[in-house]
Amino acid sequence: MTRQDAEIKLNKLFKLYRFHDNQWLVIEKLLAGQRILLIEKTGFGKSLCYQFTATQLEGTTIIFSPLIALMRDQVQKMSELGISANYISSQHTQEENDKTIEDALNGKIKIIYIHPARMENVQWLDNSRKMKISMVVVDEAHCISTWGHDFIPSYRKIVNLVNLLPTSFPVLATTATATKRVETDITTQIGKNVLAIRGNLLRQNLNLFVIKVNTEDEKMVWLGEYIEKLQGTGLIYTGTKVASEIYSKWFEYLKINSTHYNSSIDTETKKVIELGLMNNNYKCVVSTNALGMGIDKPDIRFIIHTQMPVSPIHYYQEIGRAGRDDKQSIIILFYNPNEDNALPLSFIEGGRPSTDKYHKVITAIKNELLGLHGIIKTTNLKQTQVNVILSDLIAQNIIVEINDKKSKKYEYKFNAPELNTKLFEELRDAKMLDFKEMLKYIETTKCRMKFLCNFLGDIREDNCGVCDNDRNKIVKVTITKQWKDKLEDFRQTYFPVLEVENSKSNLINGVAASFYGVSNVGEVLHRCKYEKGGDFPDWLLRLTLKAFYRHFEKEKFDIALYVPPTTSGDLVRNFAEKISNSLNIKLSHSLKKKRETQPQKIFQSGISKVDNIKDAFTIENNTEINGKNILLIDDIYDSGATIKEIGKVLSKLGALKITPLVIAKTVGGDNI
Repeated sequence: MTRQDAEIKLNKLFKLYRFHDNQWLVIEKLLAGQRILLIEKTGFGKSLCYQFTATQLEGTTIIFSPLIALMRDQVQKMSELGISANYISSQHTQEENDKTIEDALNGKIKIIYIHPARMENVQWLDNSRKMKISMVVVDEAHCISTWGHDFIPSYRKIVNLVNLLPTSFPVLATTATATKRVETDITTQIGKNVLAIRGNLLRQNLNLFVIKVNTEDEKMVWLGEYIEKLQGTGLIYTGTKVASEIYSKWFEYLKINSTHYNSSIDTETKKVIELGLMNNNYKCVVSTNALGMGIDKPDIRFIIHTQMPVSPIHYYQEIGRAGRDDKQSIIILFYNPNEDNALPLSFIEGGRPSTDKYHKVITAIKNELLGLHGIIKTTNLKQTQVNVILSDLIAQNIIVEINDKKSKKYEYKFNAPELNTKLFEELRDAKMLDFKEMLKYIETTKCRMKFLCNFLGDIREDNCGVCDNDRNKIVKVTITKQWKDKLEDFRQTYFPVLEVENSKSNLINGVAASFYGVSNVGEVLHRCKYEKGGDFPDWLLRLTLKAFYRHFEKEKFDIALYVPPTTSGDLVRNFAEKISNSLNIKLSHSLKKKRETQPQKIFQSGISKVDNIKDAFTIENNTEINGKNILLIDDIYDSGATIKEIGKVLSKLGALKITPLVIAKTVGGDNI
């Protein structure tokens, strides 16, 4: 097929007139059975390379992507063009996924999108062997490489699949961000006959700024004062889920139309937010890095980071979501040298579990054939850590997977080699070097875009001409008394919601007086609970009552209960007595533990937390509960497992409504 012939088909199928030069180069090579690694900036049109090629091949193209939003968006666009495409996702029912697989087996689907984690699914593996596969595409291919910034263990299974295919079978791996080291690693892993094509990463429409501050308050005030003066709609990235909520509530307080987005938000709400972003319903969406990848919105006019990313690779990828229509867009990174290094350093430390955690998993599997949940319970490790450890142990031939139709288990290999930790240490050192490069980006007095391009292997001599250094335009922050007062008032009126509503109980969403790690509330709670600091002080009582009145002043409660203690004695009981007296609600002491439990904070995974308190609570006087609206009081809300377990018990006894009220909600360490 000549380029001219291909562009006639392109116009007929996609309503486009021509390919970019690199697009045609990639397509031509794929049609000839070549394996390609394409490294191109966001907005270049990498997806067209595999979509067009898929329409010209006999059979079904499988596209592996970690981005459900991208799958959903691209399948919709393919359907509108009359190209048969679908995706398999946890957001679909089992019946819907089964129908998609059946259509693929029957040759009714040209393109099928799937998450790499499905390579762990026995049913998918069995069915994929029966499909007539025409091409394999690996999107976000940097996730293949342990040296990449977003390594995903399940990508190793894709590599295994690719290496089983003939070398003349077309394979495309795409990414917007890969250093030379990552490029070499990817091409090595996906086998022989690989051609790496690297495009121009320079983005002259992105106006890069770094704003140095001394406090979190300065970030919030600058955004409050200037966000509406920026043109169009944008994204504000935060380092944690809690921060995404706080900034969004700050904008809400200022009557700026925004919302927050992170991995804890339910699927349907995420879809609503994504659609609202596409339709410019918000001035901004405040999010962790959970949002953006896969969102095909060409006119994002600004991207602001309140927290420094862990490396220039992360940063380039995230800011690349702005200005995909080639129009001018504003990019801002706030940096507080006093506080902002701690979070990225913690991500680096947690990026690879410690050696002792690997040995915990090895010991557990040596003693017993275990599945994923069994390993988590035995080792008391987080699921994300266990997934990484299992992937590494399989790669080092220390354990093997045993699959059957019902489940997957892990077995220790006879005469297995010793754990090799040299690679982990090298990875940590490499990530520390990337972090230091991010600090250099912040401090550089030269062209910022050139700095990023050079770091990513696109060596450039020309400047972008629009960053703060090229224009000699340094932004500083000043807090006036007016803005200081606004911020103080906001903090006295914003109370975190406890999202506990579920189908298994009559719990409704409750409220906390504060976040544990954002103010001095956490320090006081810790002193009272663990340092013999006495009862919770009256100012915490007043703050908690203020939270109650803000959310539930018009609600009628028949009775108040309090969560029985594990280690804190009568602290919660005494606090609950003060709350009930102040609200004139009868306090019951009927909620008890019928067995001993451990402090929830010692457990690392949600699975272990749930097991710790399952069937642990009882009510001494059931008649107090039936038909009643209950206020449930505790000091600290963490995972919510305790509140939800008590909610189930009370609901079974006939409670009409259970409303949690706590002093503080923990901020956790989650980043997405």
